[in-house]
Order: sequence, then C-alpha cells, then structure tokens
Amino acid sequence: MSAASVVPGADGVIPPPRPPVPSDGGDPPTANVDDVRWPSGVPVAEPASPVIADVEPGRVRWDPAERRARASQSFWTAVVGVPAIFSVLRLGVEAGGELQTTLLLVANVGPVNLLAGFLTTAARLLSTGLVAVFALGAVLAVSADRLPPGARRRPLFARWADITPAWVVLASFLLALITWPLLYLPLLLPAFVAAFQLRPARLHERVLPRLLIILALLAGYGWLMLPTLREAVQQGGEGLVLALIVVPPLLALFIAGPLPGVVIRPLASATEVAVLATLVWAAVPVISTPVLPLTVTTVGEENGPTEDVRGHVVTTDDVNMVILQEQGGVRYVPVDLVRAQVLCPSEEELPRHQLRIHDFHVEDSLLEGMGRRVRPVHRIDATCRTPG
Repeated sequence: MSAASVVPGADGVIPPPRPPVPSDGGDPPTANVDDVRWPSGVPVAEPASPVIADVEPGRVRWDPAERRARASQSFWTAVVGVPAIFSVLRLGVEAGGELQTTLLLVANVGPVNLLAGFLTTAARLLSTGLVAVFALGAVLAVSADRLPPGARRRPLFARWADITPAWVVLASFLLALITWPLLYLPLLLPAFVAAFQLRPARLHERVLPRLLIILALLAGYGWLMLPTLREAVQQGGEGLVLALIVVPPLLALFIAGPLPGVVIRPLASATEVAVLATLVWAAVPVISTPVLPLTVTTVGEENGPTEDVRGHVVTTDDVNMVILQEQGGVRYVPVDLVRAQVLCPSEEELPRHQLRIHDFHVEDSLLEGMGRRVRPVHRIDATCRTPG
C-alpha cells in the first residue's frame, strides 16, 4: 500500500502521514500545510487565533473563576475561624486568664454552648456593623461623582455598597430590628433612609402631597413614642432617651443626598476609622460575656450552717460539682452537701431605665420582649441580690 493511500477507520477515513520536509541545514525543518495532500471529506482544524490580553506590566491577571474560588475560601475561613477565635477568647477571659482553668472549661463546655453564646451576643454586633457600613457607603457612593477629576478611587464603603445586593442590605436591617434594644431602634430610621437614598422628593412629585405624607409618618411615630416620651420627661434625667427618640426622625429628613465634594474624602477616612473603633469597642462584651449560666448554690451539712457559692457550674458528676466562682477560682463541692441552687441574672441584664414602649421594656429587643410575653420574668431570688 502506497503512502498516499487512505485507510478506512471506524469513524470514516484516516488521513495519510505527512511527508517529511527536507532541511537546508539552517533553520529547523518546517512543514507547509498547503503542500500536503489532504483527502476530501476530512475536516481540517482551523489554526487557533492567539488570545491577547492587555495586562499592566508587573501585574498578575487572575482568572475570574480562580478569584471566586479564593473569595469563597476566604469567606468560609472567616465564617468558621472567627467564631472559633471568639469562643476561645471568651473561655480564656471567663477563666480569669489561668491556663488550667481555661483547659477545664474547654474540656467541659460543648461547641453548641459556645455557638449559641456567640450568636446571641454577636448578632447585635454584626447587624450594627453592617447597618453602619451600608448607610455610610450609600451616602458616599452618591457623593463620589462630586470628587475632583483625577482623584483617587472611590471610598471603601462606597465600593462595598455598590457590590452588595439589596436583599443583603434589607436582611441586615431586619436582623438589627429584632436584635437591637428598643431604645436604639429609632436610629434605624436615618440609617434606612441613607442606605436606600429615600429622599423626600421620592415620596411624591408634588410638594403638598409630599408634606402630607411626611406629616402622616411623623404622626404615626409620635403615636408610638409619645407615651414613652412623656414618662421620660416626668422621670427626669433621661436626656439620652429623649435624644434617641426625637433626633433620629428629624435627621432622616435630611440625611439622604450627595455631600459636598470637599468633605467626601475626609469624611470617608474618618467614618472608616470610627466604624472600626466602634466595632472593636463593641466586641469587648462579646468576648467577656459568660458562656455558662450564673447560679447561686447553697452548700452545707444537713441541719447545719450553709454557705452560698456564687458562680458558674462547669460540670457535675457522682462525686463533685465543679463551680467556677464569680470572684475567681474553681471550687469542687461534694454533691452530698448541695442543698439548693438558684439561677440568677448577671449585672448586665439588670434594667437601668424604668421606661416602656407599649408594654415592651426599652432595654429589651423585640425578640426578648416577645419571649417575656410568652414566659414572664420570674421574681429574682433574694440570694441573687447578695454576692457570695
């Protein structure tokens, strides 16, 4: 069979081998595709055109799929790592910085307790950070067009607000609505107006209907807050409460809209530092909040003198009850000497204001207020009032 013959195959015909091209001894041998006899009916692959991308010198261009994969890895690392770090820090702080006590807590406090404690305390901190970032970012985003030509890139919060979907912003406000104390909920009004840029002009195109809508909204807010406002005035010394009730709805009327170009860059830098400092300051209670419930355990011989041990029960077995005392140190109490035990609130849970908003205490969140309606707070035992 000659070299030019065609061999039938399973999928049709198989092209013959290309003849070698003699070399003249200079350049390496090359083959001219046009000189090769190719059988009819066999498709010829088109030469691939080179892909040319404009890349700045010295800069690596990442593939979008690889960038998304890296972002996903970073996200899940933060989701798993941040709660774990906070939980270990909480156990270390609760142990008073003692290594052996920390190891005792690590061995007996389950991950469910740590996760539940982290979520109940960190949800408020997380929602506060998100609301602040989205509100400030939206204001800076609409104001970035007023930056002078040739200025640096847009502020960080503005870029975050641009890439965040609207449902994420709305979800952060809903999380704040159910976790913030009622006393601070009026602050969500200007924050919501700023985040979604709800200017008064968007309510109605005509001035008179627009004013009527604003007056109706203020009247509804007044009906909700007027009894609390009256009680705050009668009690006296509630300047913070009065400011938190009166100022936010008035601020919501003017907070939307672009800012002057001169103040955008200084305001962006100042707000970024302020938000970071506020989150660090607010993270202190998250780390210092106890993981274990606070109890007062009555210890003593039968028909003899008793002692109240105030602290957190770490574990209980057939021999001893291990109590992390509130004043520090671990105490092993024989279970035969335990006479009574009472669950007590911590000092942070005790109310500081005697004000209510339609049967809801101002220091409770909506979630806590609904829980108290289902199961009202029991009377605090006398042993809880006297520190051990």
